[in-house]
Amino acid sequence: MTTPDNQNPDTADTAVLDDATPSQGTDADFVADTKRSFFSRLYTGTGAFEIVGKRKMWYIVTGVLLLICVASIAIRGFTFGIDFEGGTQMSVPVVSSEITADSVETVVTDALGKEPESVQTAGAGSSATVQVRTETLDLQQAEAVTRALAAEFGPELSAAEVSISDVSSTWGREITEKMVIALIVFLVIVFVYIAVRFDREMSVAALVSLFFDIVATAGVYSLVGWEVTPATVIGLLTILGFSIYDTVVVFDKVAENTRSVLQTTRRTYAEQANLAINQTLMRSINTTVISVLPIIALMVVAVWLLGVGTLKDLGLIQLVGVVVGTYSSVFLAAPLLVTLKERREDVKRHTTRVVNRRAGIETSERDRPVRHRRPARAAVADTDDTEAKVPTGKRRRNR
Repeated sequence: MTTPDNQNPDTADTAVLDDATPSQGTDADFVADTKRSFFSRLYTGTGAFEIVGKRKMWYIVTGVLLLICVASIAIRGFTFGIDFEGGTQMSVPVVSSEITADSVETVVTDALGKEPESVQTAGAGSSATVQVRTETLDLQQAEAVTRALAAEFGPELSAAEVSISDVSSTWGREITEKMVIALIVFLVIVFVYIAVRFDREMSVAALVSLFFDIVATAGVYSLVGWEVTPATVIGLLTILGFSIYDTVVVFDKVAENTRSVLQTTRRTYAEQANLAINQTLMRSINTTVISVLPIIALMVVAVWLLGVGTLKDLGLIQLVGVVVGTYSSVFLAAPLLVTLKERREDVKRHTTRVVNRRAGIETSERDRPVRHRRPARAAVADTDDTEAKVPTGKRRRNR
């Protein structure tokens, strides 16, 4: 039995070779080297991280995350923005230290006789404002609130500086309907594309991964309690595109590694898929980091420094979606693909052949008789008896 070039014979424990030696440089030459450092194993991508083999654990983790998210959506629900529920929104600029969310809420409650639905501060510094959302107010109620705010915080705050706008819930419903239609069209296109580009099992695994992305992202949004705005809808559709891109990259490498796996008995389909995940793991991490850094910069600069509160919703859903999309591509879509493939009869038979062949090799090596080398001849002393035993090199003449 031979050993790949990148593996010591004493440490080779996972490679089982065919009778015919494979061509140099193929994926079959890669052997999981678990004795290297973490970053070395991550960079080389030789299959040292067992992801597919521990897919039951990842299924449990995924199920727990889904359970938490679904429970949060069912119990806590969502905080829909004014664009979806309708109402009146007031924006009070923070022109003095006396204007805070609590003080504005007190003034609005006294003027209307009931508490507003939400009061929060947006922005920072000179661009900071207090956003107040209430039920739809008529003209008299709006003027009463404006006069009350000017009387409480004047002369720094005038009535003209308080902006009041009414938003109808019809626009929010139209946005929701269009989002659902766009989501359905997107999922159909993804299913057809992956089925044509790869196969049916990969399409099913990709759709399950996207479903997890949607539920997990929505669940985190429900747990945080931030308002659902049109920017949230836009961000959700954006992160689905990122997730499917990462999934297609992993599936492309899996398809490359398993193209002729059923014609050999070196590795099973699961082992080749796990090798593909390891080979694309560093790329997925790099893509995630590069995508997350601008999102964090957007949230820090635009929200906390410039006070653009509308970008907060877009930044959060993209941040959560990118991380969740990477997790689902590596730890859900690819292992689920292996589970679906192993239900096929040809893959089952191939796995059985590989296992039986390895068992036969181990048995033959264990039962093979041990050959002992003859000890080297010791140095012979120069005596009369020994000299007679030393061959002279002459041919013996037959008599």
